[in-house]
Amino acid sequence: MELQELFDQAATESKRLTAKPSNETLLQLYALYKQSTEGDHAGDPPSNPFDFVAKAKYEAWLGIKGKTKEAAMQEYVNLVNKLKEN
Repeated sequence: MELQELFDQAATESKRLTAKPSNETLLQLYALYKQSTEGDHAGDPPSNPFDFVAKAKYEAWLGIKGKTKEAAMQEYVNLVNKLKEN
């Protein structure tokens, strides 16, 4: 199966996990997904200093800046597969 197909399948499967991942893992999934689909984050940081969720997502995605789309896709697939095993 091609990487894009594996990624699409993993994205679907991530919504059907039996156990909810930790917040840290959810942020990792978010960042890898965004890097895979949109590339490096180019937007401004969240303007509301009390929007902690938006800030955490922004920082997680910014933290993997420079990672190639293919590498992010593969890491996302690997992480979802690992979560399915648990």
